[in-house]
Amino acid sequence: MVKKFVQRSALAYPVMLSALFISSSAMAAGTWYDARNDAMGGTGVASSTYGSAVLANPALMTRAKPEDKVSIIFPSAGVQITDNDKLIDKVDDISDTVDRYQDVINNLTFADYLRGYPELRAATGDVANQLSDLKGNKADGRAGVAVAVTIPDETLPFAFITKAYGTVHVQANVAQSDIDYLQGVANGSVIPVPGDEDNLRSSANGLAALITDYGISVAHEFTIAGQPVSIGVTPKIQKTWLYNYTDSLYNYDKSDINSSRYRSSDTGFNVDAGLATTFAENWTFGLTGQNLISRDLDTKEVNGYRDTYQIRPLVTTGLAWDKGPFTLTGDVDLTETKRFKSEGSNQYAAVGGEYRVLDWLQLRAGYRADMRSNDENVITAGFGLSPFNNAVHVDLAGTAGANNTWGAMMQLGFNF
Repeated sequence: MVKKFVQRSALAYPVMLSALFISSSAMAAGTWYDARNDAMGGTGVASSTYGSAVLANPALMTRAKPEDKVSIIFPSAGVQITDNDKLIDKVDDISDTVDRYQDVINNLTFADYLRGYPELRAATGDVANQLSDLKGNKADGRAGVAVAVTIPDETLPFAFITKAYGTVHVQANVAQSDIDYLQGVANGSVIPVPGDEDNLRSSANGLAALITDYGISVAHEFTIAGQPVSIGVTPKIQKTWLYNYTDSLYNYDKSDINSSRYRSSDTGFNVDAGLATTFAENWTFGLTGQNLISRDLDTKEVNGYRDTYQIRPLVTTGLAWDKGPFTLTGDVDLTETKRFKSEGSNQYAAVGGEYRVLDWLQLRAGYRADMRSNDENVITAGFGLSPFNNAVHVDLAGTAGANNTWGAMMQLGFNF
């Protein structure tokens, strides 16, 4: 039984980690990534360019100048990982421990049991200690990818947008009774007998949501009380896949990660909208609402566990000052970002700036904080290159925060 336990434990945590990174490669922090905006703290409601406005605030598509041409983003992508318990390192440690004793365990004889199976006791003790260290550990990943085509027009600019975004949360639920039993085997106070494995209750839970939007954005500038106000809207088809990979920690099987028995899906309609106005001199105010239609989507029930993914309106306001080579901006969420019900919500505030050093070089930096304290605060930085008379745009950004939080974003754009 202990031999079976150790062998399966060696696979469990790498499988959990694989699920995290496989899912993260196609998912997102909010509902979009834009390397320019992400380098400036994740802002963009009032500071996006006309070509990336479809991602952050469709109303800003009216900011295109008469000489601006068709803008293509192909692609915009990003990822953020928080591994505050250093789960990655601990997976390596427990794998190394299992490997070190594997040969001994595989060659146990009856004589070894007669002399008290010291090698088995040592191996079981090490695994118990490392399981204790893994108790309650978790890791989170978010990522996203988008492709957009924006066609400027003085009357009705429009854009086509396809984006995939989501989140994944993995947690080790180690039962104290399992640790007590394994430590008992290690110190000789417990003699393993067939059937003991039925009493091991530790589990691993991986929740993931992948949302794909297919939309068409339009915008128009109106004059309201003598003030120019742009309004944009993005109706979209929304496809959602939810994964609830919940099982006994000792029975995790890598081949089951993509099994349909852990997956549920749903297709529905949603809409994003925004407004923007320029006031005073060099100031822009923006307001946007993403996913204005609320939806509650249940995961499949797996081994008695079910969760609900919440799609809720995310309303964000932004303010930007732009003059010469400088842009300064800030965004504040007016509503919470919801995900799975079992997770805490987030509500962000961000500030950032850009300095256009040359016609083809831009430097950026910023800061983002979660006002709900459920996510790590991060500093951000990046740069942009726009050679060939701004026909090509290459933007890169990175984020870093406490508790082993990091992120990377890239974007490639073309103007024709």
